[in-house]
Amino acid sequence: MIRRTLGASLLAALFLATPAFAEKATVVRPVEGGSLHVGRLDMAVYYVPVDGDLLEVTATFAPKKGGGDPLRVVMGLADGDSVAFSMPGYQDSLYAFSRSGEKVTVSTKTDKHLRADAQKH
Repeated sequence: MIRRTLGASLLAALFLATPAFAEKATVVRPVEGGSLHVGRLDMAVYYVPVDGDLLEVTATFAPKKGGGDPLRVVMGLADGDSVAFSMPGYQDSLYAFSRSGEKVTVSTKTDKHLRADAQKH
């Protein structure tokens, strides 16, 4: 009984300690892909090395409902760079890209998470 209660308490604490970003993908090698599926867009991402120290990161966003053309973002990230943005027409999701060495991490927050963050401040 004590183990079950402790296990349930630990599980609840883990859920409460969840980071603000709802989903995260990490790409650690060129042309390896990652994807996110939270919100109204599905996103696929990969990178290739380019001039010098830059990694060219390509992210393609596809609407889940109603069809529509995919949206594509291509950006160069140097080591230590990070950027966050919403896609036009889909301001209910925030996408954050960051690079550390050869690792590119992409995460997303949905409107629900954005509203919760705004209420904290």
